[in-house]
Amino acid sequence: MAILELQHLKKYYATQKAVDDISFSIEQGSIFGLLGPNGAGKTTLLRMITGIFYPDEGNIIFDGKTFDPANDAVKIGYMPEERGLYKKMKIGEQAVYLAQLKGLSKADAMAKIKFWFERLEMQSWWNKKVEDLSKGMSQKLQFVTTVLHEPKLIILDEPFSGLDPLNASLIKDEIYGLAQRGSTVIFSTHRMEQVEEICDHIVLVNLGRKILDGTVNQIKQNFKEHKFTVVLSSLPGNIESNAFEVIDTKANKLIVRINEGHTSNDVLQYFIHHQYNIEAFNEILPSLNDIFIHLVEGTRAVTRSFQKVE
Repeated sequence: MAILELQHLKKYYATQKAVDDISFSIEQGSIFGLLGPNGAGKTTLLRMITGIFYPDEGNIIFDGKTFDPANDAVKIGYMPEERGLYKKMKIGEQAVYLAQLKGLSKADAMAKIKFWFERLEMQSWWNKKVEDLSKGMSQKLQFVTTVLHEPKLIILDEPFSGLDPLNASLIKDEIYGLAQRGSTVIFSTHRMEQVEEICDHIVLVNLGRKILDGTVNQIKQNFKEHKFTVVLSSLPGNIESNAFEVIDTKANKLIVRINEGHTSNDVLQYFIHHQYNIEAFNEILPSLNDIFIHLVEGTRAVTRSFQKVE
């Protein structure tokens, strides 16, 4: 079941098309990656999803019905990239205040804050002021205030910014846990390796349009170049085959590309037939970072060509 569905969303600023006819859906309990370069339209999309902006055209379906910001915003937790904490306010008081804004009673807020502060090792911070926190500590506080009211939809924009590897791993585990307990997470970042590790499904936007939509595995399969790594016990001197071409060699490792009309079995048969000792044979799939760069640069090139024609 889709917890969120965007139908032909459009948002214009003067003559700029910030979001230009974007549609996609997000399944309940999934971790969804919303990706794109700076200025692609991601922030405008997120602000429409949270009710900060209204679309000029299109519909947002949230939890099975038309999105109503007045009633549905409380079911959403939004952690923007720009931090929204009161610097002079004590951390404990601020967490209680923000929780009550999301509809929790003071007693419920105190119980949930205690749970999260203990879970993320923040117990000693209660009387500190935000201005006295490091960037990483502020990030942990912002995460807690985003999720403590147990929203159905959690939007995290660059959630690992400023975190050391230990705390980044801690927050990552909590994101997995939230999804397992039924929350849906929209994860927006420029770090493609984090997307590959965390997300089930991604959408890539550029210049206000959607240019990619699918599961991480499906997308990597769609963009693969039929390259394989072959590791041999010793590197042969002369390799000639109609099934593949060697495009790189490093020590006893070969990078080969399979020719059209052939399969990986043909590559293996060649080395077995010539009695080479194969230590490893693995397909090389493109990284999301490579796919991201390829598609974004391609979109920009097409746009420039259109502008020249006009």
